[in-house]
Amino acid sequence: MDLGTGDGRAALAAADAEPHALVLAVDADAASMADASRRASRPAGRGGRPNLLFVVAAAEALPDELTGLADEVRILFPWGSLLRGVLGLDPAVAAGIAGLAAPHGRIAALVSIAARDRVAALPALDEPALDDLARRLRSSGLTLAGARRATTDQVRATHSSWGRRLLAGDARRPVWRLDLLPTGREDSRPDRRRRWAAV
Repeated sequence: MDLGTGDGRAALAAADAEPHALVLAVDADAASMADASRRASRPAGRGGRPNLLFVVAAAEALPDELTGLADEVRILFPWGSLLRGVLGLDPAVAAGIAGLAAPHGRIAALVSIAARDRVAALPALDEPALDDLARRLRSSGLTLAGARRATTDQVRATHSSWGRRLLAGDARRPVWRLDLLPTGREDSRPDRRRRWAAV
């Protein structure tokens, strides 16, 4: 599941890379996904992706049908309420994100916040802030299983339009990969092949 898919380019790339996997692209803005959805609905011989579905839904009001559905949830460069959920600042959104993962499912987010973004009430995302982030997430139903800086190549490999814009503006901009698990599942997950290993 590509949550907060935006223009859907990253979801199209994921569907191409994994033709036998069902990819769900979810975003609150139907208009932003319209072009990618049209491309995906073409016949397979004309570039369609029969394994890609688009869902119009906000992070704070995800449909019950998505609960426990995703083996992998990917969140690329979230903003607004989705970013607040990933940072544990909106418990309802964080709980919704946690609820998407199937048993043994994984959640990975690429997040970039810089002081120059001038976003009020968002904490810095750096090494000293990770303990606070882990505490906030745990109280919202998510466990921070790992956090590391993403490389420029990893950002490019996502095929995210927003990631490309960030790098075009400043390739040194900090991008963090956050590996999340629904709280309570930390010790029971088996080793799994990571389909989105580049993220």
